[in-house]
Amino acid sequence: MTALDLSSPVAVVGTGTMGQGIAQVALVAGHPVRLYDAAPGLARKAADTIGSRLDRLVEKERLTADERDAARARLTPVDDLSGLAGCTLVVEAVVERLDVKQELFRALEDVVADDCLLATNTSSLSVTAIGGALRVPGRFVGLHFFNPAPLLPLVEVVSGFATDVASATRAYETARAWGKTPVACADTPGFIVNRVARPFYAEAFAVYETQGADPATIDAVLRESGGFRMGAFELTDLIGQDVNESVTHSVWQAFFQDVRFRPSLAQRRLVESGRLGRKTGRGWYDHREGAERPEPHTAEPAEPPAYVVAEGALGPAAELLDLIREAGVEVREAEEDEGTRLVLPSGGQLVLADGQISAEFRDVVYFDLALDYRRATRIALSHAAHTSAATVAQATGLFQALGKKVSVIGDVPGMIVARTVARIIDLAVEAVAQGLATEEDVDTAMRLGVNYPLGPFEWSRRLGRGWAGALLDEMREVDPCGRYGASLALYRYACATDQREDTP
Repeated sequence: MTALDLSSPVAVVGTGTMGQGIAQVALVAGHPVRLYDAAPGLARKAADTIGSRLDRLVEKERLTADERDAARARLTPVDDLSGLAGCTLVVEAVVERLDVKQELFRALEDVVADDCLLATNTSSLSVTAIGGALRVPGRFVGLHFFNPAPLLPLVEVVSGFATDVASATRAYETARAWGKTPVACADTPGFIVNRVARPFYAEAFAVYETQGADPATIDAVLRESGGFRMGAFELTDLIGQDVNESVTHSVWQAFFQDVRFRPSLAQRRLVESGRLGRKTGRGWYDHREGAERPEPHTAEPAEPPAYVVAEGALGPAAELLDLIREAGVEVREAEEDEGTRLVLPSGGQLVLADGQISAEFRDVVYFDLALDYRRATRIALSHAAHTSAATVAQATGLFQALGKKVSVIGDVPGMIVARTVARIIDLAVEAVAQGLATEEDVDTAMRLGVNYPLGPFEWSRRLGRGWAGALLDEMREVDPCGRYGASLALYRYACATDQREDTP
């Protein structure tokens, strides 16, 4: 099944930001496009706005004047649904209400031919439920664009329970022909991106709610150590706290209130107070004119240790040994290398976050996971109240000697980056195990949809198949709330090898 022919007219219903963006994508690709909105006059106003955007593309030399004029000639606002007759694809981008969308598509079936592809741009509702009341549900599919649609490349092509393979394939190929990067996904709450991304927000909020660190520090660690484009608090301020919480609540409810998707009470209070982020001037941060941005906690300078003793190769943090040597700190090899820690001159230990807490041990400082320890500019440390001051100072000085800023946070299991990445991997592996998408599509979706530095499976290959499950299992021991612990899918994934030499 191939993409729609460029001579085929495409309709967009709903002319808000997303509707206009989708219409522009189809228009620039070469299709005749018809715009419809139930509110009188909005379709014509949207057509004018799209025309202005085409003018800007000419100014930026992304379109020629002739291409702009041809595109404008192909754009037609209509005042009634009957004006969409003859379209081969109708994409809906109206309000996120199931009843409204169902009513719209039932009305469309009376207008368009039975072979017209019907698509919803919903981000949170069930594609199966929207299309369930249709006379020909097999031609119904989800086409989830990301905002702004003309700029962001990702499109999630979602097959509902009744969607025909031919319809999903045609939608996929059409999105690709429009210059997008489509990923295929079965109908699941949140699809790929909004399902797998939940821990990025949830774990940051959980660290904050347990007073492990303040928003500015958590955001700085996620950016400067984890390699994420933005931290969870600044990103939700940009998205809108009400919008982000609504998606979280929708996914949580759709999964029958699975505790792994539980919304944040702190975020709920923010929404209730009307502090929705940039659009209202205040959210987690104060965005009003003249307001000062809070600084992340950064430790005062400390002396580095004269030497460290390496017990083992440090696993995912192995590159630290070379960095320590390059900084002029002696690395002594332990006689037995079974461990994965550094022993400091104080006798205390420096250990990569593993899901346990310092309070369980006599003198341990944990350090967080980094995307790239050489390029990271900040490292988080955590320790218990009884951890010796000498050990904390030597651990701080060691990372400062490597050119890193150090943020000391509370004694939080899994710290910040490590617990976030582990939970993202777990949800991604579970989604693939349930047949919702391929590993490649999940990685593509998370890199392009939310700008993650690595896809979950790329992270897992770098860290080792068993890393995420081991960390989550340790977290379950210290926080048995049901939210942590490896899923069955992750456990199977960790056990899988190319060859099984042993038998039970």
